[in-house]
Amino acid sequence: MNTDRPRATAGLRHVALYVSKFDRCVEFYVNLMGMEVEWHPDEDNIFLTSGNDNLALHRRTEPATAQGQRLDHIGFIIEGIDEVDRWYRHLADSGVSIPKAPKTHRDGGRSFMCLDPDGTMIQIMFHPPLSAP
Repeated sequence: MNTDRPRATAGLRHVALYVSKFDRCVEFYVNLMGMEVEWHPDEDNIFLTSGNDNLALHRRTEPATAQGQRLDHIGFIIEGIDEVDRWYRHLADSGVSIPKAPKTHRDGGRSFMCLDPDGTMIQIMFHPPLSAP
């Protein structure tokens, strides 16, 4: 066993996605999810933030392959359990595809799944160990 391992990381706070529907995805994450533009270096790349994270969107210029992006979903943590249903109504009223309605989990968490314009599965979640202020 290697005993020279560095200290634990500060957490997973950066995700980068290749997207085919670049402009629609930017609109989704900025206008519907409330993220802010951190850096827009060119027309094919944008970096967004909620204040403590970073989501990079890169315009897909080549067809997706089986070896390409293989992601089940990404999650957005929200602070209150009641906010799950408010987010659900907000996104449903905005016409967002929602394949899984809100559900309370055995650990006291609550979440639902929706799709961004490119088909990436998004989980909106209240997760007690991370959501509590």
